[in-house]
Amino acid sequence: MIGSLFRGMTRRDLLLFAFVAVLYIGTAYVQSWNTVLGMVNLALISAIMALGVNMQWGYAGLLNVGVMGFVALGGLAAVLVSVPPTEEAVSAGGLQIVIALLLGAATVAAAVVAWGKMPPSRARGFAVAGILLVGFFVFRAVFDPAVARVEAVNPASTGYLGGLHLPVVISWPVGGLFAAGAAWIIGKSALRLRSDYLAIATLGISEIIIAILKNEDWLSRGVKNATGVPSPMPAAIDLQNDPSFVERVTAWGFDPVTASTISVKLGYMALFLAVLVALIWLTQMALNSPWGRMMRAIRDNEVAASAMGKDVTKRHLQIFILGSAVCGMAGAMLVTLDGQLTPGTYQPLRFTFLIWVMVIVGGSGNNWGSVLGGFLIYWLYIQVEPIGIWTMEMITSGMADGSWLKAHLLESAAHMRLLTMGVILLVVLRFSPRGLIPER
Repeated sequence: MIGSLFRGMTRRDLLLFAFVAVLYIGTAYVQSWNTVLGMVNLALISAIMALGVNMQWGYAGLLNVGVMGFVALGGLAAVLVSVPPTEEAVSAGGLQIVIALLLGAATVAAAVVAWGKMPPSRARGFAVAGILLVGFFVFRAVFDPAVARVEAVNPASTGYLGGLHLPVVISWPVGGLFAAGAAWIIGKSALRLRSDYLAIATLGISEIIIAILKNEDWLSRGVKNATGVPSPMPAAIDLQNDPSFVERVTAWGFDPVTASTISVKLGYMALFLAVLVALIWLTQMALNSPWGRMMRAIRDNEVAASAMGKDVTKRHLQIFILGSAVCGMAGAMLVTLDGQLTPGTYQPLRFTFLIWVMVIVGGSGNNWGSVLGGFLIYWLYIQVEPIGIWTMEMITSGMADGSWLKAHLLESAAHMRLLTMGVILLVVLRFSPRGLIPER
């Protein structure tokens, strides 16, 4: 197992990981271990997202620019699985909403069956349109009153159905299933087309998912945010009120408040690291198997692979679903860490562009490269802005107060993050186009 995990690693690769470790350790000494452990947890989740994208792009050459949508579906799963149900809202309209959703699904299924059973003709088009139109009005007639009743139940703090109140860790694979389902829908309709159509489809579905999360209060509380997602770790305040914990850390010379927050973050880190190691092992085994060699052959020459009897579309759908499931799992882990679902924070910069930079800089097609890129780029994403502000303050320290140039430079420091990400991407593409740890 260990051999397969580190297969293909060179001394240069290990030195790159050591360099990134020095960055985090140095930041801990300059700032604090509390800050760095929080960064490490988010970097672990980012590395998992990068692994999912690398499976799609590095293994099969599939361009997914809708990472944000799959991550958001994972976040929704964390709420639906772990949050306690809102009993009054469920009684007011929960069953009716479920019935309405079943009616909507039945309408789509009936339209699909009619399209398949009827011979091509104008009548078929009218029949399918009629089924969809009638089904839509029936769906809205059942759905809208139920939603209004649910959202009227104490909207300041609830106003939604809630979840199943199960352990939040269960939501991680459920988030993967949600994302995989969306990937199946996209893949069945777009994978037979060119890669640019797939990119458009993933981007469009991603925006639709975010719009639903922002506007369907009964499902996710919308922009009011779904809070109170249970934590798999004990709360820091509970540890501070635990006499045995306080006595133990005090005997070791630590402040109980600081030690409690560090303990919680270390617990999260252990969980996230276990998931990352398991995914690395699975992806490395898959990449070095006949299946992995087949995927790379399809990526390099679809025509030749098809001539050898490989079902290219089926394999593309398979890897697209698997990669999206990994992104969905990471989305559920992120909401678990934050303790709330905030649809307004799902921005393309953080959940699509940045993940792609991690994959490209680390080395597409190499799983360890995606992990390295995840940790390196996330450190830069967090630290570049304060470093940029400090640099601009040093540069402008000799300028007169009130100078337009000084004001302009200090205001521009806030955009250093975007500039740095772009410059790093350009430099890597120019001098190391295959990434820091290229595919081997």
